[in-house]
Amino acid sequence: MSKDTIKNLVGQPIFKQVMKILPREQFDFLVIQCGSDRYYKSFFSWEQLVVMLFGIFSRCDSMGEVCDGMRALAGKLNYLGMDSAPSKSTAGDALRDRDNEVFKLYYFAMIKYFEPLLSVSRKEKISFEKFYAFDSTTITLFSDVMKGVGRNPKGDGKKKGGLKVHMLTDVHSDMAVFAKISEAKMHDKKFLQHLNPSKGSMLVFDKAYNYYRQFAEWTDEGVYFVCRLKDNARAEVQEVLLEKPLGKGEFGVYRIDHIHLKYKKEKQEKTLCLRLVYYRDEQGRKYKFITNNWDITAEEVALIYKFRWTIETTFKKLKQNFQLHFFYSDTENGIKTQIWCTLIAHLLLNVIRVISKSKKAFSTVAALIRIHLISHLDLMWVITEGRRAYTKRRKSRNKSPATVQMSLF
Repeated sequence: MSKDTIKNLVGQPIFKQVMKILPREQFDFLVIQCGSDRYYKSFFSWEQLVVMLFGIFSRCDSMGEVCDGMRALAGKLNYLGMDSAPSKSTAGDALRDRDNEVFKLYYFAMIKYFEPLLSVSRKEKISFEKFYAFDSTTITLFSDVMKGVGRNPKGDGKKKGGLKVHMLTDVHSDMAVFAKISEAKMHDKKFLQHLNPSKGSMLVFDKAYNYYRQFAEWTDEGVYFVCRLKDNARAEVQEVLLEKPLGKGEFGVYRIDHIHLKYKKEKQEKTLCLRLVYYRDEQGRKYKFITNNWDITAEEVALIYKFRWTIETTFKKLKQNFQLHFFYSDTENGIKTQIWCTLIAHLLLNVIRVISKSKKAFSTVAALIRIHLISHLDLMWVITEGRRAYTKRRKSRNKSPATVQMSLF
């Protein structure tokens, strides 16, 4: 162990330092509000959150692994406010019976709590302060788990189904500000009714969310949006506002139309007036964007849609760095609890990156915390000084694979 490492030893393990970032008083308030500790004489809600986050950060595959791992901590559990590690049955019963609502509300409370810290950056060339993207991702469940969450897959074998996580993210801070879990078969556009964007907001999403009646309501409320026009849309062109032919190899906006789209409300046909922007990218692919904002440039409309991919990177971070393909419960409530706790873990890692002012990739920070989860090292030092050292073995006759080492020293 190097001298620098000895200097950065602290009295608490990394996991405790991570948990201290969460405001306990807000969680206790929600526990009382939801009554989630009612009828429990042990293994209270906070202890369940600690156990879930330990399993998520350490990437355990099952609740049995989580409980065994916590038992190995022995005397270190008192740092986490726990006397002993729970048994697998105790933790499993809590996942089944304790309503996931308290973890859901805590996640939303943490978003508001950390908003001043995370809302420090802003995308260049975007004129909207309130800029959001939303999309959904499906979390696959195999048939035996699906039966546990109330689904009835036909036949035998490993047939897939799942749950769908709908998420609204702040593009500037790259953080989720709203999420909803539904059945995978729920149509994406139904998620729109759960949103409550404020006046002056800009929303960006893909064409799966085309819902003209909702677009009209947003227009009346002063909420703006950008999305792609569906291929089968019946758009009535009222006026060609711009037409500019592009040469070979050129890219950018080449046409702008004023269009009308028909929709029905209370059995009456209504008309929605929108701007249609035609755009060709660097690879020669053509797009049709619709927006209800008539003030921003057509180039900004195209740029806004490009930022829709920020939510795709959020989903990628969640699926690559957390075990969302292994569930600790076969009940719907248990699976939702794990998803909410995973979102809390994702939020914590983003907060740690901001506090430490680290430029390391999200996956690197997640790996450093996972490897040193119970080490008595200073958290900020681990994040700022930790590094990945990739070493390759010499090619041998048996062609052994390259090894990847994570090193701090």
